[in-house]
Amino acid sequence: MAIVPMAKREKRITIYDLAKSLNIAPSSVSKALNNSHAISSKIKKMVEDKAKELNYIHNTNAANLRRGFSRIIGVIVPKINESFFANIIAGIEKVCVQHQHSLIICQTEESLEKEVNAVQTLIRQNVDCILISLSLETQSTAHLEEIKNNHIHFIQFDRISPAIDSYTVVNDNEEASYQAVVHLAKQGYQNIAYFGGPAHLNLYQERKQGYKNALKDFGLTFYEDFVKDEIISTASGKQEALHLLQTDVKPDAFLCTSDYVSLGVLEALQQLNLSSPKDVGIIGFANEMFTQLVQPSLSSVNQFSYEMGEQIAELYFSEVMKQKDNEEIKTIKVKTEIVQRASSSR
Repeated sequence: MAIVPMAKREKRITIYDLAKSLNIAPSSVSKALNNSHAISSKIKKMVEDKAKELNYIHNTNAANLRRGFSRIIGVIVPKINESFFANIIAGIEKVCVQHQHSLIICQTEESLEKEVNAVQTLIRQNVDCILISLSLETQSTAHLEEIKNNHIHFIQFDRISPAIDSYTVVNDNEEASYQAVVHLAKQGYQNIAYFGGPAHLNLYQERKQGYKNALKDFGLTFYEDFVKDEIISTASGKQEALHLLQTDVKPDAFLCTSDYVSLGVLEALQQLNLSSPKDVGIIGFANEMFTQLVQPSLSSVNQFSYEMGEQIAELYFSEVMKQKDNEEIKTIKVKTEIVQRASSSR
């Protein structure tokens, strides 16, 4: 079988090609393309026409870098395919487009190694700012320090590390969890279990504290066995719920710090022939799209992820990119609300 050689890629047209065709200096071409006042309108028109003729594409990245910035922002999220993070990215992009900036989006898939690689990639790409929500594995901040060492602006959001100083955009997680328990208590649930994520991450610490505070304020019993960390998937939610629902003292409601975990609890109820909300109440976090599609529909804490994305980007353009030495670092807290659906409505 004959091997057909690949077609040779045509050389990209440069300002040097334009200059040679027009018999003018490359510096004059560059100034014309950048609309410099030092170049006459006649030369600008000549360069513009020749650029169209030769299909020249202006390298805006190189031009921006010569000015000391790239107009590119890097975003690092744990999962792109979860609507919570997808909405955050959409909110960020909306504001970036308004400010004529582009995005590079990286996904860690909850891996510290991938997060470190993503940070290194974005540093090499000379981005102006890195926006990051930490992976579940992240406990070290050495790679985050590298961002600052390379004089790149830096904003943490949702999952953050307080061990490193940076601007942050988060929900009031303690208050959100508190209100979720209040909602369940007002529906008549008394034995409320808590399914959280890795205890080293700030948002899960805060959500657990809100849960405990609400139990205390409403005079409800705190059962140590009802509190489970590291429950981060539908499968683990189902497994732990099956276990608790077959013990002598059973929960009659679950506060889950992820809607995917709530879905696992719902699957456990179906396997045990229990119903929600009659037998067991369920409420989760993030208000993922599927929560209103399953039966029964799942109550959730709406974290206003799209609005969070907008506020992250607005924070960068309004304050971070203009930051001066010794300026106070700001934390923005985005509101939440309880979305009451069938799974917690007795």
